[in-house]
Amino acid sequence: MGRVIIFSDVTRRSRIYRLECYIDMSENVKLSHTAALILRTIDCGYRYGFDVMDVTGLPSGTVYPALRRLERDDLVKGKWEDEAIALADDRPARRYYRTTRAGRQALAYLIEKYPLLEKMTPAVKERISPAG
Repeated sequence: MGRVIIFSDVTRRSRIYRLECYIDMSENVKLSHTAALILRTIDCGYRYGFDVMDVTGLPSGTVYPALRRLERDDLVKGKWEDEAIALADDRPARRYYRTTRAGRQALAYLIEKYPLLEKMTPAVKERISPAG
């Protein structure tokens, strides 16, 4: 059995905070504190990248690579919306994300270990399906 390794070196006002925790999983996975925040945000019902950026205040250069890593590590599952829906709304198609079982397990452990993570995340948004 592998482990999820969550780590982060966060510098705030000349202080460096090192966050580490381990959780049993089928694969070794590394998560930064930022990735954990994004995972939590998706679990709260914010389903696509721009939505996550809007709620967290993180830039696209942080959010989209993190989403790709979370999907690669099977902590979230992404699905493109139907092109017809996007065209009807006169916008590009969105990729909707949801947390997987492994993602929810990792998140439960992280919230228990780091209660601040739960306080930093947005209110739960109404859960929507990728179709709308």
